[in-house]
Amino acid sequence: MKKIILVILFSYLFPHALLADQLERKIRDFSKWLNLNGYDQYLDKTGDPLDMVLDRSLCTSESYWDDCVGADGKLIPTKDRKYTLIYPSNLKLKLNKKKNNLGFKSNPNRDTLIYYLWRYAFRKTDNYEIKPSKKPYEFEFNLIDDQFVKKQMKTKGILSYLYFQEGQILIDEISPKEQFGEFINDETKFYSMSMGKSITSYILGHAICGGYIDGVDARINDWPPIENTLYHNQKLIDFLNMSTGDQKYIDEYLKNDGTFLGDPYYFYEDNSINTTTRRFLKGSVKSKSKYYYNGFMTQIITNYTKYKTGDDYKKLLNEIFVDKVKIKYSIFPTFSNSDEPEENGNLHPNLRISRYDWLRIAKAIMDDYQNDTCVGKYLKEIHKRRVPKKSTKHMDEPHFNRTKSYGGQFHMDYPGLKDKVIFGMGGYGGRAILIDMENSRIVVLNSLHYNYDRFKYNHKKLLIDPIKNGK
Repeated sequence: MKKIILVILFSYLFPHALLADQLERKIRDFSKWLNLNGYDQYLDKTGDPLDMVLDRSLCTSESYWDDCVGADGKLIPTKDRKYTLIYPSNLKLKLNKKKNNLGFKSNPNRDTLIYYLWRYAFRKTDNYEIKPSKKPYEFEFNLIDDQFVKKQMKTKGILSYLYFQEGQILIDEISPKEQFGEFINDETKFYSMSMGKSITSYILGHAICGGYIDGVDARINDWPPIENTLYHNQKLIDFLNMSTGDQKYIDEYLKNDGTFLGDPYYFYEDNSINTTTRRFLKGSVKSKSKYYYNGFMTQIITNYTKYKTGDDYKKLLNEIFVDKVKIKYSIFPTFSNSDEPEENGNLHPNLRISRYDWLRIAKAIMDDYQNDTCVGKYLKEIHKRRVPKKSTKHMDEPHFNRTKSYGGQFHMDYPGLKDKVIFGMGGYGGRAILIDMENSRIVVLNSLHYNYDRFKYNHKKLLIDPIKNGK
């Protein structure tokens, strides 16, 4: 009996201790970032430093700590090297100790939001880079003064707001300095998982048009990681529409924490498709097909696209983002922390993209639709094949995502925008992109935090009305 109690106690305490240790390391990394980027006003230098970091300005080598080689090719002695002392921050942080992100209902102070801005935009987690185009697309500007947008940005968690209409950017606002403006600029990479779902669909459309995949009705029956699971032999359109019947196995929609039934400390985003299916989904049985939003289906789409395109996958990404979209700054896709090989499915739809490049991507999607390219036909097909959300559970979605239907990893049929073909992307923290495919209007709103309290921005005036009425 004592052994059973000890096992239960250990199983409860160990994950919490692990999370606490991880959080402590993240706070140290955050402090290091403040130190190395000159934010001295946010540092406490009254006590002992936490650490010291080698100043690599004297080193020509890009290698490890002990390998500091000077311009003459010789190792620089330790006594002659320069170091930066790392002090703790003086910020009053109130962090979520159970999860990596802010709880939806939380009302954090500015200090805490600065930490999460670092987590989402500056923490280095990348192992692959899509480099910018040599001839990036340059926007035309015809700016107007919108005082309501400016007022919202002073009090909400909005980092950037762009409104594009008929070939020109009419509104271009970035968070004021007293909010978050001192930390961000046009090159800052805004991180999103859920808006990446829509980009995953756009990439899939190009893979179909490139002849790698037969079409949205192709069945996934040739990929080992999903064999003997409910996903095997289902059509791509069901994955695109979040309607594979996996609602009995995934808790994400209910708990919004990415966990699977039976293991509250397992996060599929930190693991490969193969690991997740092997541990939780072998022998799983499909339930009734209905809209059931979760990120695991997008993870499958992403990795299946990679599987079908093989060695051409990165070439395909370059053709999309460098040659067509003509991005100005690098884009960083995300892989899981898993050490498993890529064929096991360790790619994620998560992306880090700068604010103007989010708009460039949205414009490319709109141009494809309007020009009726092969990818444009794909976009029209997924709009035609969209499914109703029906269930009242979709009303749990934040207001900026609360639409009547869902198609091809896009939110569609927004209330108040009847008879308009709108492709919407929505992400954690209030991130939203609305594209009016027929009237050439786009809103790109990047936000750090959103809730139904002090951080609820006016989604009607910022998102719906500009698309409905124009400027």
